[in-house]
Amino acid sequence: MTLLFDGADWDFQTLDAINRACTEIAVGEYGLDIYPNQIEVITSEQMLDAYCSNGLPLMYSHWSFGKRFARDEALYRRGYQGLAYEIVINASPCISYIMEENTATLQALVISHACFGHNHFFRNNYLFRQWTDAEAILGYLAYAKAYVAECEERQGRAAVERILDAAHAVRPQGIHRYPKRRWRLAEETERAKARAEHAERTYDPLMRTVPGFRTTLERPEARQQMETEARAKLRLPEENLLYFCEKHSPRLAGWERELIRIVRLLAQYFYPQAQTKVANEGCATFCHYHIMTRLHETGQINDGALLEFLHSHSAVILQPDLSDERFSGWNPYALGFAIMRDLERVCLDPDAEDRDWFPAIAGNGDPWGTLRDVWANYRDEGLIRQFLGPKVMRAFRMVHLADRPADPDYRVAEIHDEAGFRRIASLLADQYEPAKLAPLIEVADVDLFGSRTLKLVHESYRGARLDGEQTKKTLQHLQVLWGYRVCLQERDAENGRVLTEYASA
Repeated sequence: MTLLFDGADWDFQTLDAINRACTEIAVGEYGLDIYPNQIEVITSEQMLDAYCSNGLPLMYSHWSFGKRFARDEALYRRGYQGLAYEIVINASPCISYIMEENTATLQALVISHACFGHNHFFRNNYLFRQWTDAEAILGYLAYAKAYVAECEERQGRAAVERILDAAHAVRPQGIHRYPKRRWRLAEETERAKARAEHAERTYDPLMRTVPGFRTTLERPEARQQMETEARAKLRLPEENLLYFCEKHSPRLAGWERELIRIVRLLAQYFYPQAQTKVANEGCATFCHYHIMTRLHETGQINDGALLEFLHSHSAVILQPDLSDERFSGWNPYALGFAIMRDLERVCLDPDAEDRDWFPAIAGNGDPWGTLRDVWANYRDEGLIRQFLGPKVMRAFRMVHLADRPADPDYRVAEIHDEAGFRRIASLLADQYEPAKLAPLIEVADVDLFGSRTLKLVHESYRGARLDGEQTKKTLQHLQVLWGYRVCLQERDAENGRVLTEYASA
């Protein structure tokens, strides 16, 4: 075969040739299942702009995006912060932004990483299939952008930003953690139009003057019956605070509820990504490693390009030691790639230890089939618990350090024996549980016909407590959405003892 490129320079014909060559290998040889690809070449300033809007091609306007852009641009210009080689968007077609400053080798690397590794993971992983609608996200983003702009024109920017500020503050608690139905964003714009038309048809200010309503509430039995019926409709407890405010807030106007809904649905769209960082990046890194290696084996890139690729690849999977000042935890690229490579080895050349740890896949001779199954059916917590093997733990020099308040020194609680390996894998997997991503705060009760106070509960597990100052600020934002006082009770999950109580002003 002829070389796809020779040197650092490239043009759009070169990118097309790289994409076609990678497609033949990824789809034809490795069996990856992908969305159609859309590759867009952007400048460094456009990449910074994409950072600020969560990497989405369309986004409603909000002051926080401009603030983040100004900060990131200043850091980048002064050399304190670099830029990603690419950004990939879970959509159909799968959109990959690549930097125009990249060399031809880097373009081949990011195309194989994003357009095939991430693309395959987005299309096949059960969390993304369960929670996202790749076919409709671009259309919904266009609707959200236009709707926010229309609200700013009609209601004023200050009123719109007041709701968006509050919704953004509560966004980590604005998701459903367990599926209730299949989410289809394509239907959301039609539902929004239907809700607006229904509100216009049914609004009648004369109904507010109907006599007898307040006197009915004054009768205790009638009041109790109405409270019972209303509380049953709330279906408490409710974990999604944005959903609860959108549906049940006594004071929000229709356009304010729709703004909350937009923020909530976009937060739900990103929910799977937070749970699959190691698995997703491990998949993409494993794919780009094999695709680039295969391009060299087939003579489509030369030795110089391979060495440049290996240099960039090594930087991506760098895992600093605990004593290194750069250490900030486990690099998801490094850990994910190491697990994938170890599973490949177990499938092809297992030893006795591998057969003991992975009896179902050891020596099956089908590494790509095994990995495709892993990528489709596991998130980070399950991946680490099931497939983090002793060889990877040895290579990363993993140990369990126990930190006791009364002891001035760390204690090595688990070492490199069989029991220690299993305990280390379990403890590390616990750190990737979805409950660790954000505190679980639920709506426990509402004083429906009195003060209308919204009552929240946070269950504290293993001594994990809320930050007092941040909690108070968040409750103030939540009060904007609810319209009345909000209080939160923090309780010990084991014995139910009340630890702290907070309330909005």
